[in-house]
Amino acid sequence: MKILITGAKGFVGRNLVESLKCIRDGKDKVHKIEKLNCASDLDICTYDVDSQPEELENACKDCSFVFNLAGVNRPKDQTEFMAGNFGFASTLLNTLRKYNNNCPVMLSSSIQATLIGRYGTSDYGKSKLAGEECFFNYSKETGAKVLVYRFPNLFGKWCRANYNSVVATFCNNIANDLPIHVNDRNTKLELLYIDDLIEELLSALNGEEHHCEFEGLETVKKNNGKYCFVPTTYHVTLGEMVDILDRFKSQPRTLVMPEIPNNSFEKKLYSTYLSYLPKEKVAFPLKMNVDDRGSFTELMKTARCGQVSINISKPGITKGQHWHHSKWEIFIVVSGHGLIQERKLGSDEILEFEVSGDKIEAIHMLPGYTHNIINLSDTKDLVTVMWANEQFDQMHPDTFGESV
Repeated sequence: MKILITGAKGFVGRNLVESLKCIRDGKDKVHKIEKLNCASDLDICTYDVDSQPEELENACKDCSFVFNLAGVNRPKDQTEFMAGNFGFASTLLNTLRKYNNNCPVMLSSSIQATLIGRYGTSDYGKSKLAGEECFFNYSKETGAKVLVYRFPNLFGKWCRANYNSVVATFCNNIANDLPIHVNDRNTKLELLYIDDLIEELLSALNGEEHHCEFEGLETVKKNNGKYCFVPTTYHVTLGEMVDILDRFKSQPRTLVMPEIPNNSFEKKLYSTYLSYLPKEKVAFPLKMNVDDRGSFTELMKTARCGQVSINISKPGITKGQHWHHSKWEIFIVVSGHGLIQERKLGSDEILEFEVSGDKIEAIHMLPGYTHNIINLSDTKDLVTVMWANEQFDQMHPDTFGESV
């Protein structure tokens, strides 16, 4: 199976190409292309501005699917919009006609095409609308299946900053301590994450695309709709996005990990933000509290799920010897050999747990039980990962000394 991807070096193209390579090379165990007997039979043909015309000819002869992601976003001259977004679409379809290849063809259009006429007159939107009509006419003439997607604002890894994505620009500038400019914090955006887009394109490859119609600026899902769309998008204001990015930037200082629920905008924005970090920010220092017994270092804090720390005890050292009213912890020894003891206040019974990095297990530190951890080795440090159900609060530490 041969797949042609135009605009292969662009933001969407690069993500799609790499995703298809993972399928072809057997690295992706989740996605499959139904028409392939063997994933390695997948032939990925790429075309971009630096490709030779004969490469397009050769690919169009017998390709089984075309993703037309080529387009012009920021030309030096406005006339380049029509040449890049309509002109190349015509060239591509004429080449397919030349070889009587009626394979499915996908077009990457823009929500800006929806604005033409009633809502606006941008040259970019006009060129995208012209490209759409070119594809629809091609389908009527040849019977080929065409999939026209009107994408909103896109974001994700590898998106070019200071080009055509405000998310990419803001992520890049905030990550690199550069200024950003927000004219109106209440400006509303509809955003589409690159991985959700690629998921839809892979579904389209298997004939499982989502169809819709546009009623004004609204996307209405319809099984027989003229257009196609990606089901998952996010609506946020510029101000909300900037506030979230500022929290991401402060994380190495506060150690507080912002909430990033599964499939949330915050989770996807965080992945995007991290992809713009400069080398000097990829690693960040942690404050080690060191004394003659070893060290204690806070690693990560959360607003609702406590914090994680690392404790290192030198040979023969006992740490802890305290209890909590409500706070509870989990100790996980990852290196060394030690003993954890717990005793309920008012009782003489001691619970003992011998622990080792050779057999990693989690031990609860129970509320109302005084507890300690002893390094049983004479030569090796005892390394323990400690999780507490709340962040440490110096004003209300809920920690009271008492020997086990």
